[in-house]
Parts: sequence; C-alpha cells; structure tokens
Amino acid sequence: MSRDDARLTRALTEASPSLLAYLQRRVGVDDAPDLLGETMIVAWRRIADLPADPERARMWLFGIARGTLLNHARGERRRWALADRIRGYVTTDAASPPADEGSEVRDAISRLDPDLAELVRLVHWERFTIVEAAEVLGLNPSTARGRYAKAKEELRVALGAAVR
Repeated sequence: MSRDDARLTRALTEASPSLLAYLQRRVGVDDAPDLLGETMIVAWRRIADLPADPERARMWLFGIARGTLLNHARGERRRWALADRIRGYVTTDAASPPADEGSEVRDAISRLDPDLAELVRLVHWERFTIVEAAEVLGLNPSTARGRYAKAKEELRVALGAAVR
C-alpha cells in the first residue's frame, strides 16, 4: 500500500461517519450510503489531490461529497422530469406532489437560493465554521460571511422572527 493510499484510507475511515451523516441529512438514509460510496470512488480517482494536513483532507472529502450530491440532484431532476412527461402521456390529470412535511425552518431554508441554503446547512447542521464551509463551497471566507449574513436576513424575514 502506498503512502497516499494509507493517508486516504485513514482520512476516509475518520471522515466516513460525518460524511454519511452529511449525506443522510440531504438525501435520506436510503440514498446516502450509495452517495458515500461514490464519494469514496471519486476520492480514490483524485488521490493525487489529497491534502497532507488531516483537517484539510477532511474538508477536501466534504467538497467531493458536495459534488456527488450535486450530481445526484441533477439526476433526480432529470428522473422527475421524465416521470412528469410519462405521466402526461398516461393521464391528463397529473397528481400534484405532496405538501412539504418539514418544519418551518427547514422550509424557509429550502426557499433560499441553493448556495445560501447549503451554506446555512453546513454551518448549522454540519457544525462547520463559516471559514470551513467556505472551503467546502470553494468560496473566499469573506464572501461566505457576506452570504451567510444575507441568508440570516432572508430567514428572519421568512420566519418573521429573530434568527441568531
């Protein structure tokens, strides 16, 4: 086993529980393990890019997991669009999707711009600092702070209450 292989194995072993939780909160318990596997495959393919610092390696893995989530979301949108087209051929009275059963806060977050929503989720669900979330999202920390402030203000307005 090469040194890079050992470092990646160690990084994946340490980060996998957090990565799985991150994925589960976004896609549910059914799809998350598959996305974790895809994240691991991408990490092995990109092993040459693995940062030497363990914390930076962890952030790098979260960045890969985010990319895997984005690919998954694109695939889901394509599948839903196809299902809608098929339903259009089968019946003219297509049923509307069920109402969101999430809490007011989750609903308000989901109405944010997707990039703002992901920043809020990383900070509050994954407990990253704004600087760490900025790294996962590929942003300058000052840009992330500005976007986080904007997201908080939009959530204040949406919820009609103070958001801390």
